[in-house]
Amino acid sequence: MPDSPLVITAALPYANGSIHLGHMVEYIQADIFARYHRMAGHKALFFCADDTHGAPIMIRARNEGTTPEAVIERFHKEHLEDFSAFNIKFDNYHSTNSEENRVLSEEIYLKLKSGGHITTRNVEQAYCDTDKMFLPDRFVRGVCPRCGAENQYGDSCDVCGAHYASTELKEARCSLCGAPPSRKMSSHYFFRVSDFIPALENYLEGDALQPEIKNFLATWLKEGLRDWDISRDGPYFGFKIPGEEDKYFYVWLDAPIGYISAAKNWAGKTGGNFDALWKSGDAKIHHFIGKDIVYFHTLFWIPMLEGSGYKKPDKIHVHGFLTINGEKMSKSKGTFLNARDYLSAGVNPELLRYYYATKLKHTVDDLDLNFQDFVFRVNAELVNKVANLGSRTITILNKNATLDNRLAGELGESQRGFLNEFIAESGDIAKEYEACDFSLAIKRVCRLADKANQYIDEKKPWDLKNDPAALSEVLAVGINAFRLLAIYLKPVVPAFVEKVERILKVEPFEWADSLRYLTGHQIGQFERLMDRVDMKDVEKVMAAAQKVEAPAKPAPAKKAKEVKVEEKPEEKGLIDFDDFSKVDLRTAKVVAAEKIEKAEKLLKLTIDVGGVQRPLVAGIAKHYTAEEMVGKTIVIVANLKPRKLMGIESQGMLLAVNDGERLAIVSPVSEMPSGIKVS
Repeated sequence: MPDSPLVITAALPYANGSIHLGHMVEYIQADIFARYHRMAGHKALFFCADDTHGAPIMIRARNEGTTPEAVIERFHKEHLEDFSAFNIKFDNYHSTNSEENRVLSEEIYLKLKSGGHITTRNVEQAYCDTDKMFLPDRFVRGVCPRCGAENQYGDSCDVCGAHYASTELKEARCSLCGAPPSRKMSSHYFFRVSDFIPALENYLEGDALQPEIKNFLATWLKEGLRDWDISRDGPYFGFKIPGEEDKYFYVWLDAPIGYISAAKNWAGKTGGNFDALWKSGDAKIHHFIGKDIVYFHTLFWIPMLEGSGYKKPDKIHVHGFLTINGEKMSKSKGTFLNARDYLSAGVNPELLRYYYATKLKHTVDDLDLNFQDFVFRVNAELVNKVANLGSRTITILNKNATLDNRLAGELGESQRGFLNEFIAESGDIAKEYEACDFSLAIKRVCRLADKANQYIDEKKPWDLKNDPAALSEVLAVGINAFRLLAIYLKPVVPAFVEKVERILKVEPFEWADSLRYLTGHQIGQFERLMDRVDMKDVEKVMAAAQKVEAPAKPAPAKKAKEVKVEEKPEEKGLIDFDDFSKVDLRTAKVVAAEKIEKAEKLLKLTIDVGGVQRPLVAGIAKHYTAEEMVGKTIVIVANLKPRKLMGIESQGMLLAVNDGERLAIVSPVSEMPSGIKVS
């Protein structure tokens, strides 16, 4: 990575509502990226702002009997509190309703106009004769012209997803007074996006976009580009178009300019060089956005920057949507979770940062927040593998008066070689952070954690009380391995690692610290690093998402003449891939087994799943003895709801095949660690 400054942005949250867990995917992704680069010594600046203009905010203010300014101020405060709770560290968080944004919006518009890229023409608009005003799209309600759903807005349908003009809406009415609107002509301003097709084609040839996004953009370019209506008639909450009294910039014109104005505001407060970031300098600009706003950030934003002399983004990182337990986020299904729902349940925000990181790749694939998997992974990996490594080594050192909390001054060749294997991973993990392939970085860290814990298991420091020299070496290796894991995880779980830094009595980790280990260093007292999360805790998160009234449904189609058709029997046994993907199959190691009294078919197994032990009751006693099962690696359904059998809670189900006479448990052909996902 060159020494050029990095400008990192995340899409601007709309100041009309709360931050939800889907939003948090992007802010956590961008924050991890920024934190890694800061650790690596790069000048990384992370900017964002509230998106504050448009009709929805006007409507909310009107309904609440307040002003748009009061609405956006309230949500600005709430957004900042939520970001802080999730350790999202912006260098500047601004607002599009700012003087910097107004000046920049006018400047960019006037440059486009002077270049001949702005034109005007008359368009037909909805007009309320009662309120004597043109109606913004969100001030018109009616029946969707595509699917017939009732009570839809004048620009898009929440049911079928169709986009249309407000004049196409059926049975339209003014949302202010309820009167049906008339139609009037109004002069609107248009941005000639097609003037920039060569610039877009050139941008497409670079490496700024993921392959999937390039394909979308190429298709859109082939279909041709229409002029973009960048104006709205008053009343409208936004910036007036220069030279006009009652016409305003459409919110999507000034919203992305918020990226630039946040940097401008930062420069004014810190004395930083604004031009070096967005104009003449060699800064590298990275946008992080969701796949739902690719259209605006490519076909409109790139031409706006090209035509006004500003730098275009060097990378646009596009991520997919968040699903909850395999379901789309939906208020009616109780899967629409706000950040505050999560926080109010008392679940550590760092756990969500970690879980998202285990899922995030540089693709546009959707990401599923499966709460069974969430509990399993954070407990098995972050708590049992990483935090527990620190606990089982540092506490022994703390209790040994002879060693005086000091790491060994020298390490033998084999110990140095072992730690060098951890150091050797630094470069690959760095590349994975730079490429936004966080899931690969986490997998690499977990493999190292397994290796470190295996080393401690084999060396048994608890049995070396009478050999201080050997004990000192073993603990120095274990604690140094733990330290390296903490360095590698710092971009993901910064608060967790702050505790590690405090325990080890070291300065805040930089990435270069991963290229060495500590000897002769005196550490502090261990403190609890991370508590296990319980399924009951995350159930509180789900409980916070109260079900609401189901959304409007498409109107039923008119009945056609009934024709009797011979019914075919329903094909049974077929499921969608989405249904299959909800099943979490994992390897497990049987560590204990016993017969259950008065249950001739049942065995009670104690299984280890990635370091977490759980009970499992299996109906295999007629085919396997308890002694036979101990030590076997089996495959289980790990996310099955617990249930009681013969008074014993069973947390999972093992897989077996049965031909009616014989039964055989399913096991991997080769020996595999416990907790590995079966796919």
